[in-house]
Amino acid sequence: MRRFFTLLHREVSHYLHQPLAYVVLFFFLLLTGFNFQAGVAALNRETGQTSIVEAFFNTVLFWFPFVLIFPLLTMRLFSEEYKMGTIETLMTAPVRDGQVVLAKFFGAFIFYLVLWAPSVLYFVIFQWVTGQNAAGAIGSYLGAYSMIILIGLFYLSIGCLASALTQNQIVAAVMAFALICMMFFVSLLSFLFLNASPALRELTYYFSTIEHMADYSRGIFDTRPVVFYLSMTAFTLFLTFHIFQYRRWKT
Repeated sequence: MRRFFTLLHREVSHYLHQPLAYVVLFFFLLLTGFNFQAGVAALNRETGQTSIVEAFFNTVLFWFPFVLIFPLLTMRLFSEEYKMGTIETLMTAPVRDGQVVLAKFFGAFIFYLVLWAPSVLYFVIFQWVTGQNAAGAIGSYLGAYSMIILIGLFYLSIGCLASALTQNQIVAAVMAFALICMMFFVSLLSFLFLNASPALRELTYYFSTIEHMADYSRGIFDTRPVVFYLSMTAFTLFLTFHIFQYRRWKT
């Protein structure tokens, strides 16, 4: 366990010591801040039952940076090690392959949480300035951020898989973006089958990231998305582990 935390500290430190991380953080906060302001402005113009939390987590301005962020966070995880040759030193260290994969994955996940942490202040400041809650119940906050974590785990694991497949960071980023977009746009099938049978609607809902976020940001909890994202994360990391192990023994 001590070796795992040593590797994890190495990965987190690497994020915090590269300029790209702060560039990503700046533009991510800029886009999410603009999204929050746009949501508040839209609700001021039109009265309705939509809360600030729902408006923030269910717009194009939210999904665009959300999908784009994962390739940027994961493209260097394995690719940079392969390209720089440092993977050979890591492979000869007294650490297990699984510890390496998990350390890189959770290192990216920790920085992902750092990206989202300031967004909590948006709702705190809103309530302080206006004296009104940004959501009807605490469940909306818990649901929205729970879904941020669950989707993030799955999409980061896809990025890890893409990075483990190549030593070119750009190729890894493109592969991750393509795979994440494919998974994301599959969720749009639920809107194409509005008049379909209940069984087909249930099937498309199981994969619908957009509907999962819409429900959870309203405080509507369903265990199916939890099972889906956790199981897919575990499966994708399993594939990443075996690919990394194959490349290790190949070299």
